Amino acid sequence: MLTDRELLILEEIVQEYTENGKPIGSKAVMNNLPIKVSSATIRNDMAKLEDLGLIEKTHSSSGRVPSLMGYRYYVDHLLRPEEVDQTEALQIQRGLATHFQEVDDIVRTSAEMLSNLTHYTALTLKPEQKGATLDGFRMVPLGGNQVMLILVSSNGDVTSQQFSIPHEMNGETLERVVRIMNDRLVGKTLSQVYYHLRTDIPQVVEKYLQSDAGVLDVFQDIVTRSTRDRYFVGGKLNVLNFSKNVDVNSLRGLLTLFNENEQINGLLGNKRSDLDVKIGDELSNALLKDFSLITATYDVGSRGKGLIAILGPTSMQYSKTLGLINTFRYQLSHRILQYYKHLDDS
Repeated sequence: MLTDRELLILEEIVQEYTENGKPIGSKAVMNNLPIKVSSATIRNDMAKLEDLGLIEKTHSSSGRVPSLMGYRYYVDHLLRPEEVDQTEALQIQRGLATHFQEVDDIVRTSAEMLSNLTHYTALTLKPEQKGATLDGFRMVPLGGNQVMLILVSSNGDVTSQQFSIPHEMNGETLERVVRIMNDRLVGKTLSQVYYHLRTDIPQVVEKYLQSDAGVLDVFQDIVTRSTRDRYFVGGKLNVLNFSKNVDVNSLRGLLTLFNENEQINGLLGNKRSDLDVKIGDELSNALLKDFSLITATYDVGSRGKGLIAILGPTSMQYSKTLGLINTFRYQLSHRILQYYKHLDDS
């Protein structure tokens, strides 16, 4: 167990290194501590912290830097979120005050804003869709045999998909099928809609379709896409600024990490709490051994919960970043709730 003085020293080393990126010597620690103590005592305490694996010596300096274990100890026992300054708070409020057409636009903009504020890579996930119901299918002719199928859910989300009408089917037939589906499926949850599309709906519409020719597959696919997790990434290239691995394949792997939902699910999954910090090897991805990930949920009441995350170096400014995330998720929740209220009132 660390003494109060050793805790102060470890905290000072972490904060100084994450802010300036330079190894810290005993004299610098002594000058910055809120208590008066000799340089020799500081050196002894730093030696103990090094023996415990919480700090380590660099090859280029006699100073010390935090180890991964040191970062973990700091995050678990010493971390206090830093209050967001007024300039950043106003920047968040103004950025989210824009008129948005869809929730996706709010969540996408949030990823870009967080990346700009932190200079790290930001990921945002829209609120879960498990409670959403079908508001209706719409069909829009595009000319020729091309049409666009649109799914509107109760929370205002819109998902669209373009496809070709089979040669043996005319537009009137397809419109009739859409009307039948709306009569039977509007008001049901999207998971229920998908179930009915695979079970009883084919028998209901078969008398109108000589052959479904993949039409029902289009309906099933658009429902699947509507319920799928939607991630948005801001500052993808920022990960290259903090990777110590210059191998071309590794850098390519970092850039493609955010291109597939499965990879992002693997990165963001297994959260231990509503606010979670994973460091280095805890990310279970060799490409991210030099990185830390902070994830936090945001709550929009009956609409569910979404997620925001910051991926940065293990030497990220944890206190500042955590304070920013706490402020941002509150503002994001408030903005999305405003959006839904306007939707319900209209």
